[in-house]
Amino acid sequence: MSEESVRVRYAPSPTGYPHVGNIRTALFNWLFARHTGGQFIIRIEDTDIARRVKGSEDAILNSLRWLGLDWDEGPEVGGDYGPYIQSERGDLYQKCAQQLLEGGHAYKCYCSAERLSRMRAEMAERKESMRSYDRHCRDLSLGERARFESGGISPMIRFKVPLMGQTTFHDLIRGDITFDNSELDDLVLLKSDGYPTYHLANIVDDHFMKITHVMRADEWLSSTPRHVLLYRAFEWEPPLFAHLPMILGVDKSKLSKRHGAVSLIEYSEMGYLPEAMTNFLALLGWALDDKTEILSKEELIRHFSIERISKTAAIFNKDKLDWMNGVYIRKMSIPAQQIKLHPISVKAKVVAPTITTELTDQLLAFLERDLPAEVKRPISKEYVQQIAPLIYERFKKFEEAAELCKFFFQTILV
Repeated sequence: MSEESVRVRYAPSPTGYPHVGNIRTALFNWLFARHTGGQFIIRIEDTDIARRVKGSEDAILNSLRWLGLDWDEGPEVGGDYGPYIQSERGDLYQKCAQQLLEGGHAYKCYCSAERLSRMRAEMAERKESMRSYDRHCRDLSLGERARFESGGISPMIRFKVPLMGQTTFHDLIRGDITFDNSELDDLVLLKSDGYPTYHLANIVDDHFMKITHVMRADEWLSSTPRHVLLYRAFEWEPPLFAHLPMILGVDKSKLSKRHGAVSLIEYSEMGYLPEAMTNFLALLGWALDDKTEILSKEELIRHFSIERISKTAAIFNKDKLDWMNGVYIRKMSIPAQQIKLHPISVKAKVVAPTITTELTDQLLAFLERDLPAEVKRPISKEYVQQIAPLIYERFKKFEEAAELCKFFFQTILV
């Protein structure tokens, strides 16, 4: 597969605001596409109706825009393989599920939610952790099926996983991985309401959108043998897989808000710079070498490769993010310099740092938001330009600025 043909996708579900793990996946896919000259596609996987969160799709797209991760195909952009929102692709999923039924690779399941709940509890007692279904409906007779359907039961459609043998696939980060088929369950493809599960919609869309590489979180590693078997049942060529390392807190536990992991929107509101966030996220599981930490977006694109992605978990260190953001804030100025007054003179004067318009505008916006209400608005941009050289080296994110410089405004209180 040539690098020129690379097509990768970021396929978020609008079930909440995007956190660092989600966006790290998007960034790695984007960097790979830009490095190879390939295509970066956005696909919204919104078929889980019960878990949709209003406004989360906009939050996802706005987070990508904030980081400057443009997409070649997807919502608001279009493309040759749309629509790029799964809820608008239902007919295709129905057709593909029917194809599996007719080929003997799937079957209708009439089990009630109550029966499935009891069965899972019994399996948990027996410590059958991998499988979540006992294949009760796999070999029903025509008469039994007719009896269920005459009772008005809307069936699910399940994939018929081979009972024997093993499934092996190659992961570009972890090498060859093998699962015993006996440990895989007959996963649901279409729910009783007609909506596809992630597993069916994901495979179908990746195929018809001609996705060449699937880079996703390693939580999907155990689903990959099921997906490989689905590709075989359809007689489709699977994409190349790369499962990204987990992101943990500094205490090596699962990343959570107590480690500072919040949505990208919140980081923006706290005054982190998108350039710093991009740099920080890129180093969560990827590295150029063992010493380089500050990398521009252009440098990340030039050097990014799957071979440099780590197999081991990445550590989310908020202190490092704060330090890195401070570095990028200071890069928004030209440092103070000493200039000789005469070529042969020992006397010199210090020229104050030059503060960029970008830094002043950012600082002004946060001061307008965060200074006490009694400070007269609008705040003078020229005044902020004078204050900035005195404080810009002392804060690591813009939300800290108001506390540092509020005394400059004490004489102009209303």
